[in-house]
Amino acid sequence: MAENSIVLGMADLLVVPAPVKLITLGLGSCIGLVVFDTFAKVAGMAHIMLPDSRGLKGAEKVGKFADTAVPALIEEMLKKGATRPRIRAKIAGGAQMFSLPGASAEFLTVGAKNVRETKIKLQKMGIALVAADTGGNKGRTIEFSTSNWLLKVKTLGKGVSEI
Repeated sequence: MAENSIVLGMADLLVVPAPVKLITLGLGSCIGLVVFDTFAKVAGMAHIMLPDSRGLKGAEKVGKFADTAVPALIEEMLKKGATRPRIRAKIAGGAQMFSLPGASAEFLTVGAKNVRETKIKLQKMGIALVAADTGGNKGRTIEFSTSNWLLKVKTLGKGVSEI
């Protein structure tokens, strides 16, 4: 059976049964988080924009923040038949996209903070992070296929890798 492709936008979060290819474009400082259970044949993706939802507008969009996206994604996985010990995670993104004179370090390190918060949330939930392609200063696009459970990472000016 052929895989359907689903493209997620910024702050989107989705869990689907296989066969499917989940895609998100334009990961700069954002994180593309993929979680999957190969036994239950279910996978999910979130396009995380910011590390922490506290005190920020837009908190109703749970996929936007690492602190809300990770638990929501795991909860949806469990509803679709996954079990926590079998769920694995892969992440990509978290680049430092800008170097602006006079800009605060707080503004410039969003990518690193997104990576750190995503990893912390996964660890607290007992989810194994099995692969990551993060950091640097180049944008990425990712595609996750449930036919082989690989995350294809297309990095601008660097090419394609699979993790």
